[in-house]
Amino acid sequence: MNWYNIQNIESIDSPALVVYKERVTENIRLLKSMVNDDTTHLRPHVKTNKITEVCQMMLDAGITKFKCATIAEAEMLALIKAPDVLLSYQPVGPKASRLARLVERYPSTSFSCVVDNIHAAEHLSNVFTEKNLLLDLYIDLNTGMNRTGILPSHATQLFEAVELLPSIKVVGFHAYDGHIRNTDVDQRKHSVDMAFSKVIVLAETIEAITNQPLKIVAGGSPTFPMHAARKDVECSPGTFVFWDWGYKHGMPDEPFDYAALVITRVISIVDEHTITTDLGHKSVAAENPFPRVHFLNAPDAIPVSQSEEHLVAKVPDASLFKIGDVLYGVPVHICPTVALYERAIVIEDGNAVDEWKVIARDRKINI
Repeated sequence: MNWYNIQNIESIDSPALVVYKERVTENIRLLKSMVNDDTTHLRPHVKTNKITEVCQMMLDAGITKFKCATIAEAEMLALIKAPDVLLSYQPVGPKASRLARLVERYPSTSFSCVVDNIHAAEHLSNVFTEKNLLLDLYIDLNTGMNRTGILPSHATQLFEAVELLPSIKVVGFHAYDGHIRNTDVDQRKHSVDMAFSKVIVLAETIEAITNQPLKIVAGGSPTFPMHAARKDVECSPGTFVFWDWGYKHGMPDEPFDYAALVITRVISIVDEHTITTDLGHKSVAAENPFPRVHFLNAPDAIPVSQSEEHLVAKVPDASLFKIGDVLYGVPVHICPTVALYERAIVIEDGNAVDEWKVIARDRKINI
């Protein structure tokens, strides 16, 4: 039997997100092995899984520092008493007050966030001063992604301005290099090192001013192997825990395996070369061009169109399929796919045994 086949598949309605618990465990083990089991260098991003039980598995494996993108993800981590949570998103508007409320409600967790702008820092300072709270900050650096962050050459000025504000304190730098995705390992390493060299210069400059060491949080799943070799850098991969088609084929040097799939059923046979399944774009991330999913047990089925509840695929011979056949799909991008599902079906020893709520797909849990 292929590893992905579920023996009691008839108990699972489709489309569904299925998580193979043993494979999640193995991906966490592989992650730790890449830093010689030194979990102080790990700060996994939980945006991929958004599931309390998966985060608890990492916590049980000795990982104590985490990164997240939303207030809900931060609260999910606080609910399992994760010791150290970095919100890698600059809180603006009500998010600053929500973060302060998290700090009040969950004293067992140390929260921090990123900033790249003095006005955002002033807002945080006002909110936390009013509540008589303290907040650690990381300056978010733009090392080439051009999405958020301040250029390293301008960061010293921001650091000095933030240091004058009450109730907030810069403790380090955050540098996400998600634009670096070279399949060739040597080229990827060169690009990573070039981008990170600016972070090193900046950290040395600031540490010379303050005479205090600064923390550095860097990278994602594609650049994790490069940052894992650095001393005193916290690495923050996220997709590793489930992996997906995009990274499996774009980063073949990384050892992780698929641990989450989508299951779908054939609902119509259109003609001798066309089938339709129930995997619409409400059920698999649709931000990529076709194909957005690849079927492990039907590798010749090529998705060609999609609507809300339907996915149409071309096949060499549609007579080989019948209505109700189950297809096991690997999304090209697992992270936004997970967020489409309220629950994940847990697979152990080839059977569906439980359901885990994808709790942080919501924008709000309690706060």
